[in-house]
Formats: sequence, structure tokens, C-alpha cells
Amino acid sequence: MGLNIVSVAIKNIRRKVIRSILLLLAVTVVTGTIFSATLFISSMRNALRIGTYRLGADVLVVPEKYESQARSALLSGKPESFYMSRAVLGEVRKVEGVKSASAQLFIKPASFSCCFNVNTFLVAFNPKNDFTVAPWLANHLGKPLTGNEIIVGRLVPVAVGDTIPFYGTSFKVMGTMESTGMNFFDRSVFMTMDAAYNMAAQSKERAMQPISINRNQISAVLVKDEEGYSPDRVSIKIENAIPGVKAIASDKVISTVRKQLAGLLKGIVAASFIIWVLALLMMGFAFYMIVNERQRELGLMMAMGAKRRHIFGLIMNEAIWISLPGGMLGLVTGSALLYFFKGLLLHSMRLPYLLPRASTLAELVAGAVVFSLLTGMLSSLIPAAMASRMEPYEAVRKGE
Repeated sequence: MGLNIVSVAIKNIRRKVIRSILLLLAVTVVTGTIFSATLFISSMRNALRIGTYRLGADVLVVPEKYESQARSALLSGKPESFYMSRAVLGEVRKVEGVKSASAQLFIKPASFSCCFNVNTFLVAFNPKNDFTVAPWLANHLGKPLTGNEIIVGRLVPVAVGDTIPFYGTSFKVMGTMESTGMNFFDRSVFMTMDAAYNMAAQSKERAMQPISINRNQISAVLVKDEEGYSPDRVSIKIENAIPGVKAIASDKVISTVRKQLAGLLKGIVAASFIIWVLALLMMGFAFYMIVNERQRELGLMMAMGAKRRHIFGLIMNEAIWISLPGGMLGLVTGSALLYFFKGLLLHSMRLPYLLPRASTLAELVAGAVVFSLLTGMLSSLIPAAMASRMEPYEAVRKGE
């Protein structure tokens, strides 16, 4: 009888094609909305986690008047150029609670340099004490950068072995870093401090648009805290000890983004819940109408020996066979919408984005399918219970 129930359920779905399609689309909309929203939030959280780990710094020290530009560079990878005296590095190292410190130089390329279709960001580092890029070089390249060698982020459209120019100086690409979801890494070109200073000095003769940077200038100091010191406490000590600088705790920057995500998540949850409730009500009403229209048919089935559980199972099976393809279609639709509108969303919010690993994606897909089935089963639960409790004679008589 179980196999007959499935067969009858599928035939009933085919018999009312328009209504079945509308119910399927309702599941599609709910599943697609919730899946795409969940995947979007998960991807931004994943990018924050990986990007924070890659940065490796507890505190970022920058010129006080360039705090907003530094935050923008860190979060959205927007190319910025700002400088302060190298003496700040020595002063930072003297501050209580600072375990290690390393300088970096930020350079905004000329508009016609290299990768004109990407906002490339030049970042120079000191290979002797850097803890952001140097560990990647040790693990993946097996050697430090020398001369005019560079490594690039995943979104910079060049290949290993290519030679690309910046300010009249040619650089050789030695490696491409894996994606992090943060443009500060994915759209950046990393070179040594010596290479950057030499490029600036030679730009006066080689470049159409020269750049002026001397060896006494740096853009930022990245700081690692000693154990037992919080980034906030070290930041305050640095600002009190060194005038004219702003010490930005990296966890504060990340927490700001997380607050944005939390607000976004609340809005998505509220909208998704409303859509889900409306879908449940619509589908519940549709299944109620289905039961009401088929009272005679259901009554005859019961008179011919069908048990109450068979009638209940019949309605539930119809819900399942509508919800399952609806959920699958929702996955495809939600993924497609996210793919096409992801760029617009990220540009407007300026937040990092990186798809989670395959196991997490599989969990999200499985969860979406289960959710679609649950939606269909919940919407048909009351109509199925009503159908199973009908008396055969009354059902046949009312259905005439």
C-alpha cells in the first residue's frame, strides 16, 4: 500500500498542474531566499576569519589624520597612500605590551599601471621581521623575495612568471596567494621595502607619473601584543606614548564589521520568517482546498479498505513530492541570484566575502533541502490530519 500511496500522490500532483506549480514555486521562493541569505552571511564570516588570521596583527598604527583611510584599506582593500616617519617604528617597539612590530608601506599605483581593470594595491614589507606575508613565502615559495620580485593576491589578473610594471620599474611575479575574501590581500601586490624605495627613486626618470617616497617614510606599523595584554590596552599605551598616531585594534575593526553583519542578519531573519509564514499559510490553505475537493475520492478509498494512516500519508506524500523539487529549484535559483548580485551587494556594503569550505557548503545544501521538506510537511500537517479523521460515509456524501 505504501508504494500505491506514492503513485497516487504523484498522479494527484499531475492532475492539478497549475496548483502544483504554484505550490512548488512557493517552496522555491522560501528555500532560495533563506539559502542565499545564509550562504551570503556565512561567506562574509568566513572571509573575516581567514583575513584576520592572515593579517596576523593585533594593532595597526597609522598617522592620526589617516585613520579612516587605513580602515578602508584594511576592510575593502581600497588603494591608499599615506606616510609617517620611520622613527615611529622604533617608538612603538619601546611601548609596554608590544611583543613585535613591523613596518609596511602602502602605495596607490598610477591609474595606467599594470592591471587597469583592478584596483591594485601595492604593499611593501620588511622580510626580516614581517609576520603577515613572510610566513606565506616560507610555506609556499620556500624563499624570501629578492630584487624586483613580487607576489600577488588571487584577484590580480597576472600569472606566475609574468613581468608587470609599476612606476616605470618592471617586477616579476613569483607567486599567487590563495583567496582570503579580503581585498587587502586579494587585490594587493606585495614587494619588499627596498624594492619599493628603489622604484620610487627611479620613477623620477622612468615613470610618466613619478612618486616621491624616501627611505625614512613608512605607512603603518603592525603590532603583535605580548601575552596578557589586550589590543585595546596596547593601543591606548601607543597613542599616549607617541603623538600624531592612531593605534587601531584589529579586533575593533572586525567587531565593527560583525556588528554590521549582526544587523544585516536580523533583517534577513525577520524578512525570511515573514516569507516563510506566508508560504506556510498559502500552502496550508491550498492543501485544505485539496482535501475539501477530494472528500468523495478519499471517502471511497477508506470505504475500500484504506486506513487512516494511508490517507494521512497520501496528503503528506503530495507535500513531500512538491517540496523536494521546489527545494532543489530554490537552491539553484538562490545560488544564481547570489552569483549575479554578489558584486553589487559587496560594493555597496564594502565587506569581505569568501565562500566557506566544501563541507560547510554541503551542510548548507542539506539543511536547505531538509528545510524545504519541513515547510511542505508542516503546511500539509493539519489538512492531512483532517482528511484522515473523516468518516467514509460522510466524506462520500459531502463530496457528491
